[in-house]
Parts: sequence; structure tokens; C-alpha cells
Amino acid sequence: MGVTRQKHAKKIMGFYKQNFQFREPFQVLLDGTFCQAALRNKIQIREQLPGYLDGAAQLCTTRCVIKELESLGKALYGAKLIAQRFQVRNCSHHKNPVSGSTCLLSMIEDGNPHHFFIATQDQDLSNKVKRKPGIPLLFIIQNTMVLDKPSPKSLAFVQKLQTNQLVPEYQKQSIVELKEKEGLVKQEGVKRRKRKRAGGPNPLSCLKKKKKKTQEGQEPSAEKKKRRKRKRKR
Repeated sequence: MGVTRQKHAKKIMGFYKQNFQFREPFQVLLDGTFCQAALRNKIQIREQLPGYLDGAAQLCTTRCVIKELESLGKALYGAKLIAQRFQVRNCSHHKNPVSGSTCLLSMIEDGNPHHFFIATQDQDLSNKVKRKPGIPLLFIIQNTMVLDKPSPKSLAFVQKLQTNQLVPEYQKQSIVELKEKEGLVKQEGVKRRKRKRAGGPNPLSCLKKKKKKTQEGQEPSAEKKKRRKRKRKR
């Protein structure tokens, strides 16, 4: 069963590496619910997660998550101790802390530029994460960590990329620059001269020229008529 789970995770990681540029060390944001589930199921996150993801991982959380665990008292004291061992990532809620789920959602805004994983047992948070493309989701089932399969939103995003319907801005700019370099972009205010197509001879020039009746040609005929009249008179 462990081998099958490892293959499953490796396949999913390949998807995120290829389509969303995830690289080691993987940045994993954990909330209090994940830490509590790991404690309950005796999971050593720091030791087990890198092996499961098949790569180095940096475990991190936010001040809002730690504040939330502190406010919940003794029931989540063990989860708070676990969260405090991780790196703390700066969030935008220094003066006014928010809930852990709200804070983690703010960390993956604008297309998840830092390539965070989200590790949570919060179903509502998981559903909101799935609405954003390119965000791997981790959770715990019994005593096992599981990397969720790519969401329909992520699959649709990749499909659009493959059909060239959605091109990232940096790629659009590079395409424009290449076109300008090759002279394929029309310059404003500059009219292209029409090239004259090589054709056959002018059909009018092929017509036979009509012979002009000259006065010299008319005089002989007039003289002939006079001669005929003279002969008749005789």
C-alpha cells in the first residue's frame, strides 16, 4: 500500500513540476488543524514529508496560525508547540491578526507566486484552495499524509495552456518582441507599397493597327472615276 501511495504522490508532483514550475525545496504552509492531526496520529512531519514528496521540503506557517492556536488554550497546546518549530512566513496581518484559514488564503493570492503547498484538515479551507489553480493540497487520513489529486480548476488551467488559449503575460511580451525583431509587426503610419505583379503584354497593344487612308491613296481612285465618266461621254 505504501508503494502505491508513493507512486500516486510522484505522479501528482510531476504534474505540478511540469505545469506550475514547483521546485525543491517545496514550501509547505501548515495550519493548526494539520499539526493537531499529526500529533494525534503520531506523524513526524519533518521526517516523513520530504520522503513522501520525493524532495526537500521547508515546513512553514504564519503568525496568525500561531496566534490562533494560542487563543484556543490547552486543548491545542501540543499543536502550537509543533507549529512554533516551523519557519514563520511574513503575512500582511501584523497589527490585526486574522484566522489561520484566512491568513493562508491570503498567502496564495495572485497565482501563488511562492509556490506554496497548503496542509490542512479544515474542509472549508480545502474547498477554497481547490478553486484556485496550481495549489497542491495536503491532508491526513488516519495515520497517513496524502497529497490530493489536482483540482478540476488546475486541470482546466493546464488544458487552456496546452491549447494556447491562455498565455502568461511574460510569454506574450516575448512573442511580441520576437515578431518585432523579425519585422512581422505592422508599423503604424507606414503604408506598404504594393508590388507590381508581372503580367502579360497589354491586350490593346496586340490589336492590328488600322491603315490610315491618306490623301495620296484617295487621289488615284478619284482619277479613275473621272476617266470612266469621260469614256461614257465619248
